[in-house]
Amino acid sequence: MIGKLKGIVDAIGEDELVLDVAGVGYLVTAGARTLARLEPGGEAVLHIETYVREDVFRLYGFLDDMERAWFVRLQSVQGVGAKHALAMLDAVPAGEIENAAALGDASTFERAKGVGKKLAQRIAAELKDKAPPTGRQLAGRSLAAVVGTGKPASAAPAEPSAGAAREGAVSALVNLGYGESEARQAAAAAARTLGAEANEAALIRTALKELAR
Repeated sequence: MIGKLKGIVDAIGEDELVLDVAGVGYLVTAGARTLARLEPGGEAVLHIETYVREDVFRLYGFLDDMERAWFVRLQSVQGVGAKHALAMLDAVPAGEIENAAALGDASTFERAKGVGKKLAQRIAAELKDKAPPTGRQLAGRSLAAVVGTGKPASAAPAEPSAGAAREGAVSALVNLGYGESEARQAAAAAARTLGAEANEAALIRTALKELAR
C-alpha cells in the first residue's frame, strides 16, 4: 500500500493529477480544494489513501493528513462513497467537519454537492458520538503537507494543532466529570465560537460556559 508520495506535479486535470516521483508518474485522484493549491512543475507531498478493488486500484491524495483521515471516516457512514466524501471535504474544511460531527449539525454536510438532506442527517447522526479520527503521526514533522519547498515548514517545534487543542479540552472536561459525548459537543461549540486558532485553555473556558447554560 502507498501512504505518502513526494514529487513534482506533472499535470493537473479536473479531478486528478500526475505526480512524478523519481521518474514514475502516479495518477492521483484529488478534490478541487487540493488541486487548487497545486501548480504544474511545483513540488508536493501528498498523503495517500489507497483503494484496491477487484477491478480498481486508485490513489486518493490530500495535502493534510486530517483530510485523508476524515475522507476515510466519512465513508464509514452507510451510503457515503469516495465521491461524497471528497465533495464534503471540498465544501467544508476538516476542522468544521469535526465540529459538525460533534454537534450533530446536518446542515454543514448538506453544503456538499450531491449530499441531500436525508444523507446529511444520517451522517450527522452516525458521527455524533464517535471520537474524531487522529490521522497518521509522521516522525519529526507536522502532518500538514509542504508544497513548493519539499521541506518541513519550520525546524522549530510545531504549535499544537486545532484538533489537539480540542482533544485536550475534551479530556479536561471528562476529567471534571462530564460525559464524553457532552464534552465533545461543548468543545465543538466552543471551537465554532472561538475559531480554529483557539488554544486549549480558551476552549475549556468557553466549553464550560456552554455546559453551564
